[in-house]
Order: sequence, then C-alpha cells, then structure tokens
Amino acid sequence: MLLVIGLGGCAPQNGHVAADASAAGATIASPEGAMLAYEHTLNIKLEAEKIGPRVKQIAEACQSARFGDCAVLQVEQEGGEYPSGSVQFRVAPKGVEPLISLAGEGGEIASRNTQAEDLAQQVADTALTKARLQKEHERLLAYQDAKDVKMADLLVIAQRLSEIEAAVEQANKDAANQRRRIDTQLVTVRFNAPSGERNRSAIGEAFGDAGTIFTESIAFLIRAVAALVPVAVVGGVFLWGALALWRRWRRSRKVA
Repeated sequence: MLLVIGLGGCAPQNGHVAADASAAGATIASPEGAMLAYEHTLNIKLEAEKIGPRVKQIAEACQSARFGDCAVLQVEQEGGEYPSGSVQFRVAPKGVEPLISLAGEGGEIASRNTQAEDLAQQVADTALTKARLQKEHERLLAYQDAKDVKMADLLVIAQRLSEIEAAVEQANKDAANQRRRIDTQLVTVRFNAPSGERNRSAIGEAFGDAGTIFTESIAFLIRAVAALVPVAVVGGVFLWGALALWRRWRRSRKVA
C-alpha cells in the first residue's frame, strides 16, 4: 500500500491535500507501531554553475553524518548544453528536511513528492517464515540425536538442515532490509538549470557554431564543383562529337 504526498506549484484543492502540504517542512516519520517506508523525490532548479558544487556539498554532508546517520547511494552529474545533477541517499528521518533545505538554498523547488510503502505484511511474513524454519530446525536436531535413526535418514536430515540454515539467513537479510527501510528514508534530489538559462546557452552555442557551419557549407560547394567539372568536360566532348556527326550526316544527305 502506498501513501503519496505530492508537493508542487498547485494550490491545495481540499483539506486533506492542505494538511499534506503543511507537513513539507516538518519531519515525517513512521508513527509508533506502523511500518512505513518513506521515499522523497525532489526536482530543484539551480543555476548551472552551482549544480556541481551543490551535488558535492550534499554528498559530503551526508557522508559526514552532519544531520544524522546517512548513506550516499548514487551521485550523478552532467555538463554540456543541459547541465544537471542528482544525489540519492538514505538518511534518518530527522535529517531529511535539513538536507532538503541545504539542497534548495539559492534555488527553486520545482516539484516534491513523498510516498510511503506499508511494510507491515512483509515484516509479518518474514517473521512467520523465520519462526517456522526455526521450529523445523529444532525438530530435525532432536530427531538427529535419536539412537535408532538410520544412516540414510541422517544424510537426508543433514541436507535439510543445511537448506533451513540458508533460508533462515535469507530471512534475516530480508528482515534487516525491511528494518532499514522503516528506520531510514530514501531521498532523491535532482538538479536542473532554469529553462531561460538553458535557452541562453543554446543561443550562445548556435552563434558559436555559425562560423563552423559557414565554413563547412563553402567546403561542400567546393567539393561539389570539383566533382561536377570532370562530368561537364566529358559531357561537353560527347555533345561536340554528336553535333559534328549530325552535321556531317546532313551534308551527306544534301549531296546525295
């Protein structure tokens, strides 16, 4: 089950949305007893020259645990005509808003989306699986210690115990991952230059390319002329020969 909170430029349409929007600057954490895994996605407009330093600043603030336990998961940066960057990290609930505020300094939050996945059923299933496996493990150990157990049965029991131990290890990993998703929140911040700035960059590049385009056009015309001159010469010789033969044929007809 997903609980989605969208925070964009639109005005609230009802009380429920207004309540969600008012929580934008507050710490959102899973209520006591609930098992919600929160994820935040933000798009921030920022001047092109500030994107690179800001990406680095966010990554360093996370790695240094400036606002609490935090782990950087992904960092991306692109230059060129449309500069952009992004940082994805997992942080304790109390560090979400401070890091988002740091990311948005001097820029504009174009959009923000917060959603929560309810992991209660997954947590319950994992716990049930672990309990079932542990009980089976205990029964097999007790049977293995019996005095009248046969060698063939011991081999089957040993194989099954190995399978159970592997399954318990996987269940423990699943439980740890679920706990991590509940205790920390996933945040993805994307940076892009404002559209006006990108347009200016595109116009500047167009002017810069004008000289190259003009030179390449002239070069193309020269190549075209060079390629057509031999054709014109051969065509002219052929036409002159054809006209000469035609005149000779006409004179021979008049004489006849």
